[in-house]
Amino acid sequence: MSKTISHNDCYRLPWSLTDNIISWLEPTTKCNLRCEGCYRKDTASHKSLDEVRADLEVFRRLRKSDCISIAGGEPLVHPEIVEIVRMVREMGWKPIVNSNGVALDEPLLKELKKAGVYGFTFHIDTSQKRPRVKATTETELNEVRLHYARMLADAGGIACSFNATITDKTLSEVPAMVKWAGRHADIVQTMVFILFRSPVLTGEFEFFAGGREVSFGDTYKDSDWGGASKLHAPDVVEAIRSADPLYEPAAYLNGTANPESFKWLVANRIVQGGETVGYVSPRFMEIAQTLNHMLHGRYLSYTSPKVCRRGKSVSFLTGLFDGRMRRIFLRLLGRMLTNPANLLRPAHIQTFMIIQPVNIEEDGRQDMCDACPDVTVHDGKLVWSCRLEELNEFGTMVSAVPNAKASAAPVPEKTGVSR
Repeated sequence: MSKTISHNDCYRLPWSLTDNIISWLEPTTKCNLRCEGCYRKDTASHKSLDEVRADLEVFRRLRKSDCISIAGGEPLVHPEIVEIVRMVREMGWKPIVNSNGVALDEPLLKELKKAGVYGFTFHIDTSQKRPRVKATTETELNEVRLHYARMLADAGGIACSFNATITDKTLSEVPAMVKWAGRHADIVQTMVFILFRSPVLTGEFEFFAGGREVSFGDTYKDSDWGGASKLHAPDVVEAIRSADPLYEPAAYLNGTANPESFKWLVANRIVQGGETVGYVSPRFMEIAQTLNHMLHGRYLSYTSPKVCRRGKSVSFLTGLFDGRMRRIFLRLLGRMLTNPANLLRPAHIQTFMIIQPVNIEEDGRQDMCDACPDVTVHDGKLVWSCRLEELNEFGTMVSAVPNAKASAAPVPEKTGVSR
């Protein structure tokens, strides 16, 4: 049986609404792919540079951030994406492009690097019908992921992350993705597994906006691709451990309605030669966040490929006062003594994140990510990006009320899409 995850064994990340690692910028709603169950409507609308700057000014006034996630829509189809990246960088943030990658080629990447792009998070999974790609499984899509990882590595100095929406149909493929990431830890810094969400729970709830009943299904489309079973973070933890038994989460965010939930679950492993040496401790995560805030006035998000190569020095320094980190360094030392080639081989720090978007509790409360990094701007106010459609369609957040007329028979729940 898998080891139970306890909040008490992890570091509760110190982020808040106004002091966070990331802010979420959406310069366009236009997209060149359509993911199954996507909750963002493609209205083919681009924000002007003035509108983008206005959103950034709201972030600067109301929210400390290390990075700006430039999302959408598909940000690379914005005709002024290079200028947007340059604007974000010049205003003092690390620009992170959240993209499906379809529009990315070497000339554009060269321009974006010159403009100051810090990293990419590529959304690649089986919910998409990608042009010229015949892959039908997450495992087969690892070749597509490798294409983009190598593209960034060739450009040099750009952080590379991947996210994939996980359903009960693709959960069994998480171990293959974990092993693939380990083999390419030199060029892949982060893997994010985001649980599929669908707030359309037929018969269980009635939905209201501003006191009037509304049809929630018109806002968030259901999808057979999402499967029939609801997933939680421990399900993905078990899948990861089947591929990497050393896996141990170190930090988390809980929910706004359910303090026992794991909305963000973060683990950093040290990898050398494709093999996991160990996972960093909660104390290491606390030191990294606290020290960065003390030195730079903001919590730490994405780190560069250069920094991620420092697994040896990081484990040695923190191992001086932390037992788990000391054990990692001793394992690295043993590897170097038994195989001198490991003296020159770097040890890479690679991050795994599990994210569970909004889900509806039995009493109708919607459990959000407490201190969520993916907060965006709507009419000059900070709002959760995953619920932006409700504001656009109804002018307010939708609330759920248990349906007293529903059948007593249980209805299978589903979680729905991520970004």
